[in-house]
Amino acid sequence: MPAYLDGLLAPVDDEIEAFDLPVTGELPPELVGRYFRNGPNPLPGQDPGHWFAGDGMIHGIRIADGRAEWYRNRWVRTRRFDGAEFLTETGIDRTAVSANTHVIRHADKIFALVEAGFPYEMTAELDTVGPCDFGGRLTTAMTAHPKQDPLTGDLHFFGYSPFPPFLTYHRLDAGGDLVESKEITVPGPTMMHDFAITENHVIWLDLPVTFEAERIGKGLPYDWSDSYGARIGVMPKDGDVRWFDVDPCYVFHVGNAYEDQGRIVLDAVRYTREKFTATWSEISGTTDPTDFAVGTSLYRWILDPATGKVVEQQIDEREVEFPSFNEDRLGRPSQFLYTVTDSAIVKYNTANGGNEIKDLGKAPGEAEFVHKQGATAEDDGWLMSIVTERDNSGSELLVLDAQTLEFAASIRLPRRVPAGFHGNWLPDA
Repeated sequence: MPAYLDGLLAPVDDEIEAFDLPVTGELPPELVGRYFRNGPNPLPGQDPGHWFAGDGMIHGIRIADGRAEWYRNRWVRTRRFDGAEFLTETGIDRTAVSANTHVIRHADKIFALVEAGFPYEMTAELDTVGPCDFGGRLTTAMTAHPKQDPLTGDLHFFGYSPFPPFLTYHRLDAGGDLVESKEITVPGPTMMHDFAITENHVIWLDLPVTFEAERIGKGLPYDWSDSYGARIGVMPKDGDVRWFDVDPCYVFHVGNAYEDQGRIVLDAVRYTREKFTATWSEISGTTDPTDFAVGTSLYRWILDPATGKVVEQQIDEREVEFPSFNEDRLGRPSQFLYTVTDSAIVKYNTANGGNEIKDLGKAPGEAEFVHKQGATAEDDGWLMSIVTERDNSGSELLVLDAQTLEFAASIRLPRRVPAGFHGNWLPDA
């Protein structure tokens, strides 16, 4: 059986709901809202050919008044879920996608995201509303990793494509209107999974994983390209891109980026060629399963537009993934970054190089930071993560104190939740 259909990745077969979930510890009373987490979950009997290709399923937990009111899981009912083909005789159907990677809220709308096509709007009860192209203005795919500027409320994002234009930048205003779109020139069909913004810039990751037509029908048609090159782009929000060549690598997920005396500082999880190809073959089912995070490490790039120089430095040798942070600091100087390993959550102090580790003895998902009411310190908040027993016997939503990594509470879920991708805490308005 392929790795992406087995063990911690094994999909569940149905949709359920449960109420008044058991809680250990005390849920912070200020947590009133919903925790949603998205991930691939192919229908029973289906083999999508790659972990990244399964139909999206969102797992949701409603919390209020110190209680876990309900859990439910729902497939995102896209046109692909209903049998439509992504590639058609007339081109690409950007509504025929899996919507399996992330779930966000912007301008009071909840969207399930995948980087191949349009977002799908969902209700707060996890019913599918349908695809969204922002009044017909969006004509490309939308990344699963948009960035919302905490000061302006604008949502910055992009779409990449196997066909020209290969990369397009977009911006939604705080009210949800698509107000800007422009092509970004890159050499070819790069697979750009993530990017970053600072207060005044957009940061591009033009890296050597590209579309390979001969791989169509063999999982995802992307692979490492030794000839493509690797570079990071710094684009003023009202200007042109300046590119910095870097050592060949790949980045699935960035942490934060910010400006420091004219320089750009970017933290992200970096893969070497060897580590990327090993991981890619693993999650496409062509090698024995190991942990998704194997072969990754936290890196920092410092880019200096004044001199054209770039400094690359490894922050830690530990194998980690899914960096998160207090997004009230997104694009601004920040100090703390949270990542996960196969059985722990790691907190980095990027200002002094220190780190702390919380060994869970379980498999954690991405640790989402939620700031506390009245917080004055950057790390004054909570971490929320769906964690699963290593023997795959059950899952819980874990709440930790983000400053100390001490246990606050856990919610026992009524079923095992497959390892997935990204989640979000959506507080009540």
